[in-house]
Amino acid sequence: MARIIVPPIKTQGIKTKLVPWIKNHAQMKGSGRWIEPFMGSGVVGFNIRPDKAIFCDNNPHIIKFYQEINTGKITAGIVRNFLEKEGAILREQGKEFYYKVRERFNDSHEPLDFLFLNRSCFNGMIRFNRKGGFNVPFNHKPERFSKSYVTKIVNQVKSVQELCKLNQWEFICQDFQKTFTLANKEDFIYCDPPYAGRHADYFNSWDDEKDKELFKLLSQTKANFILSTWHSNEYRENQRIKDYWSNFHIVTQSHFYHLGAKEKNRKPMLEALVMNNLPPKMPPTLYKTERHIQPQLLETPNNYKTES
Repeated sequence: MARIIVPPIKTQGIKTKLVPWIKNHAQMKGSGRWIEPFMGSGVVGFNIRPDKAIFCDNNPHIIKFYQEINTGKITAGIVRNFLEKEGAILREQGKEFYYKVRERFNDSHEPLDFLFLNRSCFNGMIRFNRKGGFNVPFNHKPERFSKSYVTKIVNQVKSVQELCKLNQWEFICQDFQKTFTLANKEDFIYCDPPYAGRHADYFNSWDDEKDKELFKLLSQTKANFILSTWHSNEYRENQRIKDYWSNFHIVTQSHFYHLGAKEKNRKPMLEALVMNNLPPKMPPTLYKTERHIQPQLLETPNNYKTES
């Protein structure tokens, strides 16, 4: 049974349960690099486990955290000591200490403080105000960092730490446009941009203009790629699928998101993978539809287990 590596930093729209499906459609070339212009949680790339990878994001706090794991400045042992110490104070002082750490992070931007906030804030959200300050409130759980929970996070850090040692990985803070200049025909690009209208902040926003620019870049690239996006939900369809993403091959699968502050963001959604190569293990005739879409209306069982 395959074990899914769960990253220590949680993000909105994390693809943990979709990893086997995405992995099945990722067609990498032997000598190429795995490139992510929108790293986010990094869960897909971490589970692909490429020999060479470039993880990019415009959120400097996500990138700095993984840069320090990559260089050895942050280790599983350091994380355990930090969370045990800070968690003990949180149990004693509650929300007052959470907001003290939040203020401290907004002043110093220490990666370990970012991890602490990410795992003790409301609904595990990552949100920044217009000045770039982390502004998610406390989750009202002063007992958050129990011994078992700390161990779970430590093990997640350890998994990434080991992967960084075994492979040639880079973590770069930059816009997606610049990341595309790094790619060549031997590489594989995985794009998971923010979903417009679901969540937007100082580092995480998306609109029609950016989506069309991404479409242009993916249309021009010589690398194989997969774009993760949403196809439809019970209220509406993604108009961008009809307008231009349907120029590529598309497969869909039902998925349910548990992360998000609003109840409407926890409803089922039909996920879509857009790709420039014919999906593997599928007869070509199945994709000769009007918009090259082969829907899979129900999520099929996967032989995997995850950590929460």
